[in-house]
Amino acid sequence: MVKTLDKVDVVTVGVGWTGGIIAAECAKAGMKVRGLERGKDRGTRDFSMVHDEYRYAVRYELMQDLSKETVTVRNNIKQRALPMRQLGSFLLGEGLGGAGTHWNGMTYRFLPYDFEIKSQTDKKYGKNKLSSDYLLSDWGITYDELEPYYDKFEKTAGLSGEDTNPFWGKRSSAFPTPPMKKTPLLKKFEKSTTDLGYHPYMVPAATLSEPYENPDGSKIGGCQYCGFCERFGCEYGAKSSPEVTVIPTARATGNYDIIFDANVVEVLKKGNKVTGVRFVDTQSGEEFIQPADVVVLTSYVMNNAKLLMVSNIGEQYDPATGKGSLGKNYCYQIEPGAAGFFDEQMNTFMGAGALGMTIDDFNGDAFDHSKLDFIHGASISFVQSGDRPILSNPVPSDVPMWGAEFKKASIQNYTRSLYVFGQGASMPHKHNYLSLDSTYKDKYGVPLLGLTYNFTEQDRNLHKFITEKTVEVMKGMGAKKTEGGGPLGDYDVAPYQSTHNTGGTIMGADPDSSVVNNYLQHWDMENLFVVGAGNFNHNSGYNPTATVGALAYRTAEGIQKYRKQGGMLV
Repeated sequence: MVKTLDKVDVVTVGVGWTGGIIAAECAKAGMKVRGLERGKDRGTRDFSMVHDEYRYAVRYELMQDLSKETVTVRNNIKQRALPMRQLGSFLLGEGLGGAGTHWNGMTYRFLPYDFEIKSQTDKKYGKNKLSSDYLLSDWGITYDELEPYYDKFEKTAGLSGEDTNPFWGKRSSAFPTPPMKKTPLLKKFEKSTTDLGYHPYMVPAATLSEPYENPDGSKIGGCQYCGFCERFGCEYGAKSSPEVTVIPTARATGNYDIIFDANVVEVLKKGNKVTGVRFVDTQSGEEFIQPADVVVLTSYVMNNAKLLMVSNIGEQYDPATGKGSLGKNYCYQIEPGAAGFFDEQMNTFMGAGALGMTIDDFNGDAFDHSKLDFIHGASISFVQSGDRPILSNPVPSDVPMWGAEFKKASIQNYTRSLYVFGQGASMPHKHNYLSLDSTYKDKYGVPLLGLTYNFTEQDRNLHKFITEKTVEVMKGMGAKKTEGGGPLGDYDVAPYQSTHNTGGTIMGADPDSSVVNNYLQHWDMENLFVVGAGNFNHNSGYNPTATVGALAYRTAEGIQKYRKQGGMLV
């Protein structure tokens, strides 16, 4: 028997960065907010033994259990889609804080070009720069409109950085805390890129350079440079994450609570409004209905899209006809790079997830693309994130991948190798999309989400170009041997690449070509908001979290407006 709970003003599905921001802002405004989180409660207190690479980085202690729910993957519609049985290409988070608990903390704003990519590309290079197979579109919002929300997110997170990059958009205020330490290894990258005429700057970091108290009163520690960031929680409370920032803020109001082990399986609706959600208690198997005046989907890209699909909200994208927007514009990233092998021994085992330097000389439209066979570009970075012994086995390509020679080379190069990498932008293509799988279901009988994706010619051309630039930088850093990555082949879900999945619930100014408006309010259901990187029309050459956070703050403002006036927001 399904039990109906007491109605709340706002319910969020997922309690990570977006769910935490929505909860904090709405609860501060006096609304009763409930978060539904299918994972467990957790926090800094649970991470005192987190320096266990095998448990957390290899066996994915903080990640989604794929035996209960996963995605199916294929490169094209002619292939049979198969479930991803082990985490690989991307790492889906679960539990309080979501992926915001185990992230590295590199926190860039997207470029002004990103938000108006279609109109700016057409204006500068003509409408045929890319073929019609690429589904470029403006976002329905500009950088200047989003800038105040970027500023708010950065102050909440206490970001450490420096405003010295000539290519990014104007800022309304300085970074809340100074940049992290510029280590001897970072100085190698700085000298190389400066000698080449480029413009290096310290990575904007959510691993804070010093203790900080944010405007809501949450206290964040200073980084200890232990090198256990990505795939790990922070035992020092020094990595800005939802459970040390926005969630305590929401709880302090007395207007917020969380139900854990709550797996939402359906968004309930009546007419042009939603009425709440149905969820399953993952421990007891009991079903519940949570009524709410406003429903906000704040889970990961994949799950937000899946919930809309299984609830029959919106029109599913059809690659054959081009009609529909739900599932459209799925994008990822490319990661070209170059390894360098040195004679000198270096402290590569020390660092932090966002301890690094970047150049944007080949990102966005910072350089002329007139004679190039791609648009956009990549940030190029060196990050001293802390090489750990199990997953760090850098060896030159001429060394066998097994045996005594491999062991010797692994030991030799563990502290004598560096890597420069690019985060390459991803353009939407008509054959890359999300849909419901017709064969496989999750533990609760709900169809799995299907991912149809492959790299495109745009990706391959950009990858080749950026690889050459990373080789150039690595040689300038003094490597005795430099090796650039090989050509980009087909997308493979097995090796880790990045958890920078975007699209599927895209935003825009036109309900015929987007899922939500620029407040992330669903075009078909006025009291339903969908928040996350799924709203991106394409993926940039950066990490997505700052843009996700900025959009979440704007959505929280939109929810407050909706509660007062109703209807579609403009």
